[in-house]
Amino acid sequence: MLSLAVRNTTPHPNTYAKEDLRVLARRVCAGERITDNVEISLWLCNDDQIRELNLKYRNEDEPTDVLSFPQEEASTSKDETEPRLLGDIVISLDTVLARSPNPKAIRQEVRLLFCHGLLHLLGYDHPDEKQRQVMAMKQAEYLRLPLESVWIQHHGHGADSPRKRGTKKLGRR
Repeated sequence: MLSLAVRNTTPHPNTYAKEDLRVLARRVCAGERITDNVEISLWLCNDDQIRELNLKYRNEDEPTDVLSFPQEEASTSKDETEPRLLGDIVISLDTVLARSPNPKAIRQEVRLLFCHGLLHLLGYDHPDEKQRQVMAMKQAEYLRLPLESVWIQHHGHGADSPRKRGTKKLGRR
């Protein structure tokens, strides 16, 4: 079972489809052989909020599009009905809206960022070309998109950037 908790603190309510994200998360977890009961938290925020997190946890004083905060090793609960917390994904809808020309593109960008963040929660990272390729191929597979649609060079972040993203593996809380 997979639980997805979504909190949207922006004035943009129609920028994602929760069930679509839940289906995507199930596809990713199944593909990564995650079979236990898990919970993922998603916070849709603005640039000011994500900038604060980016400064606090990555020492980068700028907004970015997605951040991932994996949970520390999940404590084993004696109650197997309690989900294992995979972690938190934070997406700036300001950034998404600035680069997405229409509502369909906005939802697609949120899906892409969510998939990227989830892969970080599951231990993937992209510090070099080889690992970047692995992560890009995973994104393309799970999103069912061509490889060139999920990873491109973006100014200000160099070759480390997923498609227009400034996300790198974050430290744990």
